[in-house]
Amino acid sequence: MAQTKQTYVAIMAGGVGSRFWPGSREARPKQFMDMLGVGKSLLRLTFERFLPICPASNIYIVTNAAYRDLVKKELPELIDNQIIGEPSRNNTAPCIAYTAFKLAGLDPDANMIVAPSDHIVLQEETFRQKISQALEFASANDSLVTLGIKPSRVDTGYGYIQFEQAAENGVFKVARFTEKPDRQTAAQFVQSGEYLWNAGIFVWSLKSVLDAFQNLSPKIYQILAQGRSQYNTPEEQGFMEKYYPTTPEISVDFAIMEKAKNVYTIPSEFGWSDLGTWASLHAECPKDSHGNVLQGNAILVMETSDCLVRAPKDKLVVVKDLNDYIIVDEPDVLLIYPKSKEQEIKQVRTAVNTRFGEIYL
Repeated sequence: MAQTKQTYVAIMAGGVGSRFWPGSREARPKQFMDMLGVGKSLLRLTFERFLPICPASNIYIVTNAAYRDLVKKELPELIDNQIIGEPSRNNTAPCIAYTAFKLAGLDPDANMIVAPSDHIVLQEETFRQKISQALEFASANDSLVTLGIKPSRVDTGYGYIQFEQAAENGVFKVARFTEKPDRQTAAQFVQSGEYLWNAGIFVWSLKSVLDAFQNLSPKIYQILAQGRSQYNTPEEQGFMEKYYPTTPEISVDFAIMEKAKNVYTIPSEFGWSDLGTWASLHAECPKDSHGNVLQGNAILVMETSDCLVRAPKDKLVVVKDLNDYIIVDEPDVLLIYPKSKEQEIKQVRTAVNTRFGEIYL
């Protein structure tokens, strides 16, 4: 696959990963961790996934200002201008609009890919083929393209994309988005065959996405357009610190995707997982004969099944008579929790903060 210098990638790496507590912390969120036990962080894996598509100089990391040094450590190839440090967490719409303005200052005719930093893609060549297909369509049409994942099960944790049957070379017009439906509705969606999971992977020309913000989310557009002459200059960070926190806190789905009339999707299957929870990590990792995922050098399990055990490499952990549990051993926190109730972990993290303060976050 040939690289193109007119393609830029924005990797979103500003989240805290609260459902992965206590592994993912405020000071070191999951995207900077080796969650899969392969010797590379999720951010590093995502970065390398895009290198056949565009040069490293065209890959930008959108993160919280506090994580600049973590990004530099994981991706030493990047220069400072490629690390966009948000001074506030205002959700995905402002940071995508900001990045689009910044890249338009470098090449207004370029295309832009937006991708999360913490997802799993098992079939990387298939993934890149779908990205290339989206780039070809977006460069020839005024369109906002999203990769949709063919559902493998009924799941209420994802947004769903309904697509129309009429297609152009495998690219389908989007009829509507539905954010995290209830189980009965999700089952109907999956059975119909007309819906895809929203993976949060977008492809568009800079012109198309900036036009969408101008028409559909004008407040974000107007605030960030003021800095056009300062982007990619030493004055950029000062502008960002002053104006960025005043942008509306809203996702790109709500800000433009659900309103736009020129949204298209490409149904995709490339071994995708959003890796949002410990159970999703358990589902994606190699298991022993009893369904256990063991991440550590000295873990002994007896009469134990369907568990995830994650421990420091130099620590012996012995587990007996447990089924369907999450065990995460960190230097200052030990979590032992039913895997079936993992959605509660975000609330547990909040309770820990209330009881003990931020020291364990």
